Amino acid sequence: MRYFVEEGSVVREIWGKSDTILFIFAGASAEFALNKAVDWLYFTGKLPADPLGRLFSTVAYARQIVFSELEGAHRAIDKMASIHAAVEAKRGMAIPDWAYRDVLFMLIDYSIRSYELLERKLTETEKAEVFQVFNRVGSRMGIHGLPAAYKDWMVMREEHLGQNLQKGPYTLNLYQQYRKHLGPVRYALLLQGQVLVVPAIVNNMLRLGSFSLLSPVLAIYKVCRKLRLEWLLKAAILPPSYKTEIKALDTSPS
Repeated sequence: MRYFVEEGSVVREIWGKSDTILFIFAGASAEFALNKAVDWLYFTGKLPADPLGRLFSTVAYARQIVFSELEGAHRAIDKMASIHAAVEAKRGMAIPDWAYRDVLFMLIDYSIRSYELLERKLTETEKAEVFQVFNRVGSRMGIHGLPAAYKDWMVMREEHLGQNLQKGPYTLNLYQQYRKHLGPVRYALLLQGQVLVVPAIVNNMLRLGSFSLLSPVLAIYKVCRKLRLEWLLKAAILPPSYKTEIKALDTSPS
């Protein structure tokens, strides 16, 4: 059987662990709030109404693509493209290609950053593999202007960060929604997690700070993982209503 992402790929390892995915969400949630195209997420109303639910629906699509056989992954990508096309038709305008690229670039960047934070440094070959997987997703969706290689992506990523971010009313509102849905303690943990993974320009615009209180906690967490006790910590910090969904992220979808 031919898979969209081959068995043994580091991409499967990255997207097969809940802690890595949660840090991907932490980084993307910060950058989404600054993106100039965030109004599209407000048009549907889904992100501000239920940011955690939006996370799990996005993660479900990404994991379905990563762990599916080739045709199944293509169906998932085509469905995702169809959903976006319906939103564009309803609004009467097209989502710009740079906005689509931004989302793909986030998935690439935060996949790498989160894995390296929790596990080990990736080789250039492995980083290129992460890029290639999500670039194929973008290509299947018909997104124009995608970079041809990992080195080209690095240049474009910096350009996009410099051109497509702004701090505005949506930024403040989205962070208010994060706090509302997470509660003050978990919201504070989200901010500390963002410090650890976001690029410097995102950190500076959001004024997250240069030091995360989670840095010393991560060392303890890694010891707990070796002893298979990490869920004691997760149970203490994760929203109870989503613990089942989060635990399911540690298994490969069938």
